[in-house]
Amino acid sequence: MKKFIFITLLSFTVSLLWAQKEKPAEPTETANKKNIIKLNLVALGLKNISVQYERVLSKRFSFAAGVRFMSKGNIPLKSVFKNLADDPDTQKQIENITIGNTAFTPEVRWYVGKKGAPQGFYIASYARIAHYTASLPFLFDDGTVQKEINLSGDLNTFTGGILFGAQWKLGKRLLLDWWILGPDYGTSNGDMAGKKSLTASEQTALRNELANLDIPLTNITYAVDGNGVTINLKGPWAGVRSGLCLGFRF
Repeated sequence: MKKFIFITLLSFTVSLLWAQKEKPAEPTETANKKNIIKLNLVALGLKNISVQYERVLSKRFSFAAGVRFMSKGNIPLKSVFKNLADDPDTQKQIENITIGNTAFTPEVRWYVGKKGAPQGFYIASYARIAHYTASLPFLFDDGTVQKEINLSGDLNTFTGGILFGAQWKLGKRLLLDWWILGPDYGTSNGDMAGKKSLTASEQTALRNELANLDIPLTNITYAVDGNGVTINLKGPWAGVRSGLCLGFRF
């Protein structure tokens, strides 16, 4: 009996000491708010609307799903790319390029810090399914005359990656989520087409221009006839994910 009382008192004392060392738990009202909705502020400057929902699953883990949308229009930072171009033809193509995209990005996060989800440094494993649309003028030389055919089409990509980031509380409900760096890699498959009546000479010139296209690691196949051209692109796809998001916890 004495041993039992001694062990009980010892256990109780150790528990008190341990409790004093631990940081106070998050207030129950906030801890019960396991959902976060976020807006990527950086994406807005690139004409993208990027929204993410995060759900806390446990002390260390959460699940998040993001949606990105950009309506078809001029490329972001068009004037910057035009200034970097070294010839009028490239500048003309940049001026007339239009693009749009949508993407869905699910991810699982592991929070490695003492505070646990959803605060502190985290590592996330994610997948991204994206769809891009584009139209652009394609220039080719028929003898001494430069010709143009307008191409339009879409590209589908599927990639996977790892994201390193950190999330902080700004207040009772507000959070700031920094996507520091998230490289991804996967596959792509796309088709483009241009409709235009072409003479035999123009068809030959267009085939020669397409044969000189050099996109690293991409398999390009095409068919040219009197009504225009169709192009298929297959190959790897790589990207880098980053951003700064303002979140609301509920």
